[in-house]
Amino acid sequence: MSHFCLLPGAGGSGWYWHRVVPLLEAAGHTAVAVDLPGDDPESGLPEYVAIGLSACAYEEDVVIVGQSLGGFTAVMLAAHLVGAHRPPTSLVMLNAMVPLPGETPGQWWDAVGQGAAMARAAAEGGWTTDFDEDVYFLHDVDPGILDGGPEPRPEVDAVFGSVCEIDAWPDVPTRVLVGRDDRFFPAAFQQRVARERLGVEGELLPGGHLLSLSEPEAFARALLSP
Repeated sequence: MSHFCLLPGAGGSGWYWHRVVPLLEAAGHTAVAVDLPGDDPESGLPEYVAIGLSACAYEEDVVIVGQSLGGFTAVMLAAHLVGAHRPPTSLVMLNAMVPLPGETPGQWWDAVGQGAAMARAAAEGGWTTDFDEDVYFLHDVDPGILDGGPEPRPEVDAVFGSVCEIDAWPDVPTRVLVGRDDRFFPAAFQQRVARERLGVEGELLPGGHLLSLSEPEAFARALLSP
């Protein structure tokens, strides 16, 4: 049995995982959808990691999952557990920002060329290059799924200046899961970053940037596969 620590992206809403947690629990595992204070100007990556630690305290066979911006928190949390002699079973990056040691989330975008990749995919796919939440995040999410959900929270600037405080990528088996229809972090872009920064080949899944909302069954199957 594994314990899944699920870290959300910008805004920090644990609700992002609400369709995945029951699937993991039905398979006999435990899972915590972590809520992060993305709208708190006093909270950055160290505070996010502390919250992540509380979500997997005393647990064994921990699997850390980071989505989008949550990739920064995920790798720092994994490094902390390794340093505490409690290494996680695996680290899963889902449509995630893959940081270098000492990098901030604010620096990441230009360092990896995200803007150019997003614009190129938009030109090829025929959608607007002007940022629009419906176009880039919700294009494959059934609107009914959003009914009753929380209002989106902003991600304030504090976290974007926080440093990824790792000396090197932690010695933890790492998987990179990539939404083949992600418009915000296009699939080819994610796979290139994974190869360049981790030497890992990204695994393609159906769905876009928020595929845990649009394709929870496919995502859960991928998480539970060896």
